[in-house]
Amino acid sequence: MDRKKEKLIELRKKMKKKRPKFRRVESWRYDRVKDSWRKARGIDSKTRKGKKSGVKSPNIGYRTPKKIRGVHPSGYEEVRVITKKDLEDLNPKKHAIKISSRLGAKKRIPLIDYAQQRGFKILNMGISRKEIEELEAILESDIPGLEEEDLEEL
Repeated sequence: MDRKKEKLIELRKKMKKKRPKFRRVESWRYDRVKDSWRKARGIDSKTRKGKKSGVKSPNIGYRTPKKIRGVHPSGYEEVRVITKKDLEDLNPKKHAIKISSRLGAKKRIPLIDYAQQRGFKILNMGISRKEIEELEAILESDIPGLEEEDLEEL
């Protein structure tokens, strides 16, 4: 990662700390009004008019630098992966992968191995390397009386 990108990521961190939590007007007052942001539309609304006494509204000034939008804090671009085919067009120096949550352990393990051989940074292993090795050891050894249901509990 180059120096310029690192500076921008640091800048984004500082901006994020200063950015207020945008709350819907009077969500703190009524239980029926949820906290998620909605634009103020009242004719006398202090928030809509942009008064100091009103709630802070999201605007373009709070946005992060364009060059690092969508970039993971580690400096890599995040890419969601489901199959080995998805890794073919990616660059390990630029991209970090997130393995789809719909993928089970059976397909996840070979995909993790393949990605690590290619040198990719994996952002969500799902299970630790130690757990993977333990599972593989259990599957390889034929323990008498051990059923598939018992493996699922592990």
